Amino acid sequence: MTGPFPSLGTEAPSGRLGAVLRAVGADEPVALGRTGPWLVTSPADSRRVLTDTACFDFPLDVSRRAVRRGAGRAAASGPPTPHETFAALGPAAVAAGRRVVAEELRSRCGDPGTVVEAMDLLRAPVARSTAAAALPDLDPTARDEIADLVLSWVDALGPVIAHRRNPARFSRVRRRESVARRRLEQRLTDAGEQHPARIATYLAAGTQVPIAAGAWLLVALAAHPGVATDLRAGETEPLAAVWETLRLTPPTWVTGRVSAAPVELGSTRLPAQAVTLVSPLLLGRRAELVPGPEHGEADRGVFSPRRWTGVAMRPGAWLPFGAGPHACPGRNLGLAQLLEVVAWAGRHDLEPGAVARVDQSRGIFPAPSTLVVHPRHPDRSSSD
Repeated sequence: MTGPFPSLGTEAPSGRLGAVLRAVGADEPVALGRTGPWLVTSPADSRRVLTDTACFDFPLDVSRRAVRRGAGRAAASGPPTPHETFAALGPAAVAAGRRVVAEELRSRCGDPGTVVEAMDLLRAPVARSTAAAALPDLDPTARDEIADLVLSWVDALGPVIAHRRNPARFSRVRRRESVARRRLEQRLTDAGEQHPARIATYLAAGTQVPIAAGAWLLVALAAHPGVATDLRAGETEPLAAVWETLRLTPPTWVTGRVSAAPVELGSTRLPAQAVTLVSPLLLGRRAELVPGPEHGEADRGVFSPRRWTGVAMRPGAWLPFGAGPHACPGRNLGLAQLLEVVAWAGRHDLEPGAVARVDQSRGIFPAPSTLVVHPRHPDRSSSD
């Protein structure tokens, strides 16, 4: 399902995304249907849902397979499950991933007037970067083979995630996804990984999300050339552009939990087994979390990285990487990858090649994400 996205100066989107945006400013959970799901709207309740694992279960893994209660917690027994929690990547792993994405991006778009899809441009660089960070002992050839298999699984996951209902086990969509997953896990096993399912899950999540975020970032910079100029001049920090992208267009714009028992959020009592949604996209429009017109800044629906210059509000308080035991372990790598996307954009003049619209089929991503790319000459880049 596609629709125009408000951050690009168009009307509000439809579907569940539109319903979430209409709930901005509410302080109590909002029922999106007669029996749910329930959209959590306040920062405090959102953090509780994500961190209180005794009250809220993580129901499905990245491929929409059920996760057993307790998976990923210290008390869990048995072999690792596909959605066990991961330790955050260390500085060495992040540095390795950043080097790879920088090298990969430097080799792309050398001819003036090249027309590219940002989603396609970033596929291999991000996949190889994430594989390099997660699998530091692999040689580049093996790393790239695994990265390609990750992309194949991500592609096969798309229809699974987009299905209105979880596809049946023997459906064509599920069979295709299962084959792609098994191929990736087998290659990881051949590479010496003892827990291939866990690593495969990490690689898939750590690939598809930065690709979408990076595509939104490039689309935004193409649509706002003044921001690109400020970045080159040093008047706007690259990290501010990254945070602003993750605020307006977080690829994981909504994440779900299921209440393990009846629970109260604010003054609202939810029943057991209530599907409860937390939306970083909604939180990223809250007045107490984001500088806006009352602070002399642009409207919160507008892409304006300068709003993060010299303010007391902490970027990231809208939880784009989640919180609690299932928070994104690749947060620092994702930020590093997006900083390299900003650096790549600084070496090019970008023009929109089409009107970007939001695709809600799996997370949110720009479709199309068409850009016209003109490399900048070194003397021109340094003088502008």
